[in-house]
Amino acid sequence: MPSPYADIIDLLTIVPAGDDAAVASVRARDVTLTKPRGSLGKLENLVEFLARWQGKGSPTIENPMVAIFAGNHGVTDQGVSAFPREVTAQMVANFTAGGAAISQICALHELNLRVFELALEVPTGDITRVPALDDKMCAATIAYGMEAIAGKPDLLCIGEMGIGNTTVAAAIYAALFGGSGADWVGRGTGIDDVGLARKAAAVDTALLVHKPGLTDPLAILARLGGREVAAMLGALIAARHQNIPVIVDGFVATAAAAIAHAVNPEAIDHCLFAHVSAEHGHARALSAMGQTALLQLDMRLGEGSGAALAAVLAKTALHLHNNMATFAGAGVSDKSN
Repeated sequence: MPSPYADIIDLLTIVPAGDDAAVASVRARDVTLTKPRGSLGKLENLVEFLARWQGKGSPTIENPMVAIFAGNHGVTDQGVSAFPREVTAQMVANFTAGGAAISQICALHELNLRVFELALEVPTGDITRVPALDDKMCAATIAYGMEAIAGKPDLLCIGEMGIGNTTVAAAIYAALFGGSGADWVGRGTGIDDVGLARKAAAVDTALLVHKPGLTDPLAILARLGGREVAAMLGALIAARHQNIPVIVDGFVATAAAAIAHAVNPEAIDHCLFAHVSAEHGHARALSAMGQTALLQLDMRLGEGSGAALAAVLAKTALHLHNNMATFAGAGVSDKSN
């Protein structure tokens, strides 16, 4: 019987390259703008990033989207979170009603917000006892995530909501990069020391229970992950093949990118990592993948909030690139040769 992941592996392995000519076009305009060359630092890099992965010398942010994927987790039965899993659905309603931080960021900065609910009434399996998902369901959830780009955004920000999902993300990192639960877990929604110990123990138990099946990155995702992580992976894959640059949010969203990276490091070249979460394992995971985040704000909110703020910076960078005067147009002398 063929693997349910065969097509997914192909999509991760055979990936479109970035457009060097588009980057060259951006750089050619940049040197004409009324500023010292390179003086906008990473803002200039952001415009190049957009050009490379949109494949356009004149990149756009006309239809940016923040996609939040929401799922529930059976591992919450182990007391790993300060909040009950009913909060996942309650927060999804809050996103839609406009009451959450991400809702306000998106409204203020004209970012489209979409929320994808993933069978909230059916939590994944408790990873300390059984797999989170079977392989068929995991593959189907990845495929569902691919549909998130149906609205053809020109910039995709991926985020998540799911009580218990920092536990499953920590388990994924431990399986991919090594170490124990204590090396990867953090306080998540604000658990105390006793809860933190339970969380680390849950990760260690899950690693032991599923050790024989942790044979490849997608098997790790199915056994230790969650629906929102699988769907974010799908969105990331589809974006690469549709020339859509991606901004990845924090600790949990990065776990989806880590699965892609483990299959093929080049599969996440179109991804920008928005910020370093206050979850201490996030910096470690980014380092393991050779990635540097754009921001460090000590956030641990999730819900795509850091990715949205990075998108605001990208919009600003692109606005400057498109609207600053040139030396010739403003009658400003360029530097001496």
